[in-house]
Amino acid sequence: MSTSATRYWRETVLLLVLVAPLLVLLAGDPIAQDARLINYADNRMFLGVRNFFDVVSNLAFLLVGLAGLFTGTARNGASRSWLVAFLGTALVCFGSGYYHWAPDSERLVWDRLPMTLAFMGVSVALLSEHLGERLERLLLAPALIAGIASVLWWHYTDDLRFYIWVQLAPFLAILVVVFAFPGRYTHRAYLLYGLALYTLAKISEGYDGEIYSLTARSLSGHTLKHLLAAGAVLILYLMLVRRAPLPGQPVQDPGGEFALKPGALGALMPTEAGSSRPRRR
Repeated sequence: MSTSATRYWRETVLLLVLVAPLLVLLAGDPIAQDARLINYADNRMFLGVRNFFDVVSNLAFLLVGLAGLFTGTARNGASRSWLVAFLGTALVCFGSGYYHWAPDSERLVWDRLPMTLAFMGVSVALLSEHLGERLERLLLAPALIAGIASVLWWHYTDDLRFYIWVQLAPFLAILVVVFAFPGRYTHRAYLLYGLALYTLAKISEGYDGEIYSLTARSLSGHTLKHLLAAGAVLILYLMLVRRAPLPGQPVQDPGGEFALKPGALGALMPTEAGSSRPRRR
C-alpha cells in the first residue's frame, strides 16, 4: 500500500470513528437528563458551604488549568487549541463549583459549558497535530461553537445526544491517532494515561454512593471523579512539558504553524541558470 493510500485510509478511519457515533445517537430517541443527577451522596456542609467536598474539589481544575495557561507549556504544536483546553479546564472550577453549591438543572448549564471548551480544545489539538497544523485555524472556532451549541440544545430540549458526542469525541480521537497515526512528538503514551484516568473518573461518577459508603463516608464517588478528571488534564500538561519533536518532523513556532527551517525559503525560490542566487521576478 502506498504512503498516500495509507494516509487516506487513516483519515477515513478517524472520520468514521468520530462521525459514526454521532449518527447512531441522532438516529435514536432523544436522551433525557436523569433527574437523579442532582442527588449526590456527600452533602456535608463545612464553613457554610453546602456540598463542601464536591465544591472545593473543583480547585484541582483551577490549578491545572492555570498551570497550562501561564507556564508556556501549551506553546508548542496546536497552541491555540491547547490554550483553549486549559482555559476551559480552569473555568470548570467556577462553573462546577457554582453548580455543586446548589445543584439544579439551571446551574448545570454553567457546569457543562466550560467542559465543552476543554473537550473541543483537546479534540482540535489532536486532529491538527496529526493531520496538519493548519487544520487548527479551520476547525477550532466551529468546534467551540458546536460544543456550546450541544449544551444549549440539551438545556432547551432536554436531549443529551449531541452533548454526549461532544464528550466522546476527544477520547475516540485519542485512540485513533495514537494507534493509527505516526507521531510528531515524543510522550504520546501520556494521551492513553490521561484517557485511563478520565475513564476511571466517569466510573467513579456512576458509583457515587457506593464509593462514599466504601470509604466510610469520607470521600464520595463524585468528589473522586473531580480529582481524577483534573488528574487526566494534569497528564496532558505533563505531556506538553516533557515532549519534544521527533527527528525529521517539521519545526513549529510558538504560534502553532510550521516554521521554515534555515535556508528553506531560498531553496524554494527558482534560481538563475549558472547562479546560486534566487532569480528575481
